[in-house]
Amino acid sequence: MQKLPLALAATLCLAGATPALSHGTHDAENRALRAAERQQTNLYRAYFPDAATGRKAAISLHAELIESAWAQGYLVFELQPEQIALLRRFGFRLELAPDVVEKRNRFLDRFDAAAPGVQAIPGYPCYETVEETFAAAEGFAAAKPQLAQWLDVGDSWAKTQGQGGYDLKVLKLTNSAMAGDKPKLFVNAAIHAREYTTAPLALAFARWLFEGHGVDADATWILDHHEVHLLLQTNPDGRKRAEAGLSWRKNTNSDYCAGNSIGADLNRNFGFSWNSTGGAGSSGNPCDLTYRGPAPASEPETQAVEAYIRSIFPDRRGPGKNDAAPADTQGLHIDLHSYSELVLWPWGDTAQPAPNGTALQTLGRRFAWFNGYTPTQSIGLYPTDGTTDGPSYGELGVPAYTFELGTSFFQSCAAYTNTILPNNLPALIYAAKVVRAPYVTPGGPDVLNVSLPSSVAAGAPAALTAQVTDTRFSNRNGSEATQAIVAAEAYIGTPPWADGAVPVALSPTDGSFDSATEAVTGSLPTAGLAEGRHLVYVVGRDASGTTGPVTAGWLQIGGAPPAIELSVSTSPGPRRRTTVNLAWSGADGSRVDIYRNGTLLRATANDGAWSQAVTSGNWTYKVCERGSGADCSDEQTVTAP
Repeated sequence: MQKLPLALAATLCLAGATPALSHGTHDAENRALRAAERQQTNLYRAYFPDAATGRKAAISLHAELIESAWAQGYLVFELQPEQIALLRRFGFRLELAPDVVEKRNRFLDRFDAAAPGVQAIPGYPCYETVEETFAAAEGFAAAKPQLAQWLDVGDSWAKTQGQGGYDLKVLKLTNSAMAGDKPKLFVNAAIHAREYTTAPLALAFARWLFEGHGVDADATWILDHHEVHLLLQTNPDGRKRAEAGLSWRKNTNSDYCAGNSIGADLNRNFGFSWNSTGGAGSSGNPCDLTYRGPAPASEPETQAVEAYIRSIFPDRRGPGKNDAAPADTQGLHIDLHSYSELVLWPWGDTAQPAPNGTALQTLGRRFAWFNGYTPTQSIGLYPTDGTTDGPSYGELGVPAYTFELGTSFFQSCAAYTNTILPNNLPALIYAAKVVRAPYVTPGGPDVLNVSLPSSVAAGAPAALTAQVTDTRFSNRNGSEATQAIVAAEAYIGTPPWADGAVPVALSPTDGSFDSATEAVTGSLPTAGLAEGRHLVYVVGRDASGTTGPVTAGWLQIGGAPPAIELSVSTSPGPRRRTTVNLAWSGADGSRVDIYRNGTLLRATANDGAWSQAVTSGNWTYKVCERGSGADCSDEQTVTAP
């Protein structure tokens, strides 16, 4: 949907297709807009000369991207003649894709067939609507106000015009009982309305933190000592259009163009670097998908995001383009988009690396290790300008990233549930761990598989085992130097950075620290500890002298031995994966929590069996009573070839 012919746009407006958006449905209007979208037949398969050039095209022509088929060597775009000429200059072979047009039309038919007034997204039960997203966040704040606040930070365009619309709201998650100035992670989602996966992923992350506090050791310490701020629906007016099946990207500002081409691209409207490339990185045509708006931060949604970012992060970067933020800068900003399977960082308006480029690349490669995406600076065949990383990194020096999720705007629920969610949730958890020193900590090793006894008597030593590794970087676009592990430490009850923290040295099980991955063990003193649960914070340090992020576990003083018995087996799984089969007995509740590698994976029915497909590696599981965090089975480890 690059441009809607003006005559057609005018016809739609005369037919009653008003651009304003309210909380109610606009069935007739959306039906007319879907009919207009069916007239767009300029869809092309673009066969790239090499994967690197394909990735650059996916960045530069992201607004026009319809599908990606990396293994088959092509991307699908909706192209205008000048874009066709551009791609051919870069060696792309183009062919019309009538089958994709037909698939798009069948997709639109599904929405035409939906009952009038239906609020759910037809065919996508895994994705919450704007209203369902807001209701979930409101529920968190109502249930546990000590952990969650639901903050009004601005208005959508339609609301500013008295045409319905929405508040822009941030879900702030932190344990307010733990005082202090805490490092902050800011995540915004769905700034481009049609990118279905982004808001549900942000909400799933919120749910993991909220439900995991007091249960999962990592979720607990993150919310005790850090803050997570989630703008779950950055463009709610536009999102309602996309929920009606429209390939809607922009907001719904009807001052620009007409029909289903109204609006400004919010991710070209931010003040820092707005139109800095003289038209190469955004469009001045109001009918284009990348229309930057008539002035910097002209849109109320953009104004709200900029103001909120400035309210939570201090300014740590000088005014010059080449001024680096200091290494001790705290905070992190992630903008969730789809799609292209990329992890991106500044700059996007120039090929010149950002002044913090090396550290940004290191953290980007960490993120890409989790989700399997390609990490790269966000410059494509040509630049982009006026993007969300402007206020966070450009103005304030806070590291900023874009995750391009998956392979489609309207990603199937199967792909979201089986791939996008499980691969990207750990990346967001990692982000929440490293916000205290995001330019430094990612260079240090990760701690995995922290294992402690289910309970020990007060005063008796507690045996701890874990793995420390410096190898978890993506090598998809260059490689990161790894170091030998030189130390590992555990801290009982007090995190390593806090006053009064006392380290307990851990030892390599093979007798020497001499490799990039080490199994470690230690004996924790428990004299003087009260009966009950205590957080144990574990960190590793590599030969560069860098300490990596905390991974935590629970130490139970007193109490009975585990009542839950767990056995784990493997069998061949789909697509060359291995299926891990869990069987347990002895749990009392109707549901149990399943942990994998020390992290709460999911809650499931207490029916004694559960399985999942995994890739190669070592996987450690335990089953706990729902919400207990400590009433668990012993851990069981399997190796998938």
